[in-house]
Amino acid sequence: MSLNEAPRGVRVHLALFGKRNAGKSSVINALTGQETAIVSDVKGTTTDPVFKSMEILPIGPCVIIDTAGLDDVGELGELRIKKTLEVLDKTDIALLIVDVRRGIGEEDRSIIDKFKEKKKPIIVVLNKMDTLENDDPNRIAANLQESLGIPVVSVSALEKQGIKELKNAIIAVIPEDEDKFKIVGDLINPGDFVVLVTPIDKAAPKGRLILPQQQTIRDILESDAIAIVTKEFELRETLSNLAKKPKLVITDSQVFLKVAADTPKDILMTSFSILFARQKGDLTEFIKGAKAIDKLKDGDKVLIAEGCTHHRQADDIGKVKIPRWIRQRTGKQIEFEFSAGATFTDDIKKYALIVHCGACMMNRTGMLSRVEGAKCHSVPIVNYGILIAYVQGLLPRALEPFPLAKMILEEEDLC
Repeated sequence: MSLNEAPRGVRVHLALFGKRNAGKSSVINALTGQETAIVSDVKGTTTDPVFKSMEILPIGPCVIIDTAGLDDVGELGELRIKKTLEVLDKTDIALLIVDVRRGIGEEDRSIIDKFKEKKKPIIVVLNKMDTLENDDPNRIAANLQESLGIPVVSVSALEKQGIKELKNAIIAVIPEDEDKFKIVGDLINPGDFVVLVTPIDKAAPKGRLILPQQQTIRDILESDAIAIVTKEFELRETLSNLAKKPKLVITDSQVFLKVAADTPKDILMTSFSILFARQKGDLTEFIKGAKAIDKLKDGDKVLIAEGCTHHRQADDIGKVKIPRWIRQRTGKQIEFEFSAGATFTDDIKKYALIVHCGACMMNRTGMLSRVEGAKCHSVPIVNYGILIAYVQGLLPRALEPFPLAKMILEEEDLC
């Protein structure tokens, strides 16, 4: 992936819901200005959710999610609806596509209620307005908006009418904090040196840096600071050759101990994974989750969850290293289970702890949904970087760059 591509995890996730044949795919094509989705009069053309990354002017980079019909039927239809509802947790903005001739139905109202419960924006899109002969589309939309208490836009995807108004409605409800959570930009000033320690081992992808490293470099450059990239064995020499002291050293969590030993105490140090814990998740909950490691008992179940799928190496961090570090720390016989990609877990409450990756391939909405699910069931959740720093005795130092972290550490007695 090149540095000028916006990865899926930083794009607005725009999901389309609705009954079969309401015109979801047609609306996608009208929004994007291209034949992105298959359009058919046959009900149930869309089966599993389809994710498509693209740029929609003037909205910007988006992930469009096309879903199966909410009124799908049969045993297979129930499975499709279940997959559709799983998309809720990843959705930043929902578009409920309604065939104006059929009006709002029970399934439509149910999805509206679900988004209201989650306090997520949803826009009703009255489609196929070109089929009306005498009714005023704007009057119909206004009346329905007053009734539902959410934005309603009338369009004809076939005639490309109302699409500009729909785009404006989407822009109006984009979460205000979409650009608020920087990776590192709020911790540094223009002209600062930032040293990034990026091991090149058998787990490193050929010919490129991994996504968290790419995104962090980009954030540093956008902050008018200076990114200096080195490997762990060259860190000491790199620091000694710099004309001025760097503001921050950021390391891959797997070489925390060496980097901590080679970085002078007066230089702030943290990890890529901890930066992403703050940007994508809930740093407070992850710090609290670290405390649960020492409370694990024989037979406890721990879920190791990753937001993407990748080829696992022989000494994979999620499959091998983290279970090993937890067993070494606790001395207990722990049962480990694993999930990856869109699949998380249907039974959170059976776990004594959830350990989650940095979520670089997930959007913040999806990651926070997993955190909230854990909180609802009183299951502690911790991020890879926080866990590694904790079990290696480096957590207080790794959290020094974050102003509120010291208070959290003291409250949790983790200093």
